[in-house]
Formats: sequence, structure tokens, C-alpha cells
Amino acid sequence: MTHYLFSALVLATTGAFAGILAGLLGIGGGIVLVPAFLLLFTQAGFGGPDVMQLSLATSLATIIVTSARSVMAHHRKGAVDWQILRSWAAGIGIGALVGVLTVGALRTQALQLIFAGLVIVIASYMAISRSHWRLASEMPGGWRRIVISPLVGFFSVLLGIGGGSIGVPLMTLHGRSIHRAVATAAGFGILIAVPSVVAFLFLPVSNAPPMTIGSVNLPVFLITIAMTLITAPIGANLAHRTDAQRLKRYFAVFLLLVALNMLRKTLMG
Repeated sequence: MTHYLFSALVLATTGAFAGILAGLLGIGGGIVLVPAFLLLFTQAGFGGPDVMQLSLATSLATIIVTSARSVMAHHRKGAVDWQILRSWAAGIGIGALVGVLTVGALRTQALQLIFAGLVIVIASYMAISRSHWRLASEMPGGWRRIVISPLVGFFSVLLGIGGGSIGVPLMTLHGRSIHRAVATAAGFGILIAVPSVVAFLFLPVSNAPPMTIGSVNLPVFLITIAMTLITAPIGANLAHRTDAQRLKRYFAVFLLLVALNMLRKTLMG
């Protein structure tokens, strides 16, 4: 009983932190949840070749709720660019489904290496990027959007995130303010998580914990969203009166440590 209570407390704390991050930085709470879920499932005796798939799928399930809550909070402030969401939806959804097939074909060690490598790239960009950096004044359209939008969905599923870590840099580099980018990236989370989680529900894992449907563990999902529902709006409110650039640099250091630790454990394990 003590073990279960401690695990629930860890999940609640992690969920609260992830919710604030989703609203505040638009980076997707999954970038914190996936390592936490991986550790929790492994320590509980459910490690194995599919434990990373279980962690990614459960993280994406929480993102449906967190992103929806965050989008509503940002929409009330008029910060969500709905035109971007409408025009990028199909490509992101297709990329997310391809990501699910890729996750299903890979084992935990390969997925851990991919996760750690992508997080190192994201954290490095967060640490060195400047608010004035621009590639263009408008978001990619035409063939560029056709190519880029599926990649956003694909890599987000491999990370178990809502797309903010990719979507926010993409939008700020194309002329959107950081606050508008954070708000709109929360919508990316819904576009990524809904189709991928539906697919993951039909993709079972070996050595699954009790009350797991396909690759999604319901108890972990429910405890996590109970906290993210509370804290995502808090993060969204903070985003509109906080120096997000400075916070991103601090968080980048944290991400680098998480990714390097996962890389170390994977290579040594």
C-alpha cells in the first residue's frame, strides 16, 4: 500500500509540473511525463521490450486533456491562431499515425535512444535560441507545409509530446510572437494526440500493468490528468506575464540532464 501511495504522489507531482509546462512554455508536458512513466513502470516490475511504447502512449493520452484545457485558457485571451491549426491539421494527423506504426515496430532501447537524441536537440535549441531569429515572416505553405506538417506529428509521437517543443520554434521562426506560438502549439497537441491514442488503443504491449487498454494505462492516465487539469490554466496565465525566454533556458538545462541520464542508462543497460 505504501508503494502505491508513493507512486500516486509521484504521478500527481509530475502531472502538476507537466500541466504548468504545457501552459507556460507550450513545450508539451510529455517531455517530462515520458521519463517519469518509464521509471515508474520499470520500478513497478513492468519493464520489457514494450515499456517505452507504454510510456509514450500513456503520455499522449494525457496530452489530449492537457492540450484541450490549455487551448481553452489561451483562447479566452485571444492568443490561438485557428487558421494555422485548420491548415496544418491533416498533415500533422497523418504524421502522428505513421509515428504510431514506427513506435510499434521498435523496442524500448531503440525508442529510448531516439527520445534522448531528440530531446538533446530540442534542449540545445531552447538554450541558444534568440527571440529575434527568423526564417520567414509567414508560416510555410504549399509543398513546404505538405512536407513539414507530417514531420511535426511523426517526431512528436516518437517523443510522446503534444508538439509544442517543435511547434513553438517553428512558429516563432516564421514571424509569430512567442505568446501566440505557445497558445497555438497547445492546439497541435490535440491534433497529434487524438489520432495517435486511438491507434495505440489497438496496439497491445507485453507485460502490461493492470487496467491497460492497448498501450494506454488508465490509472496512470487518470492520476496525471487530475493534476494537469488544475495546473495547465495556471501555466497559461503565467505565460502572458512571464519572461518565457529566460525560463526556457533554465528548463533546457533540466532537459539535457534528463536526456543524458536516459542515454547513459540505455547504453549501460
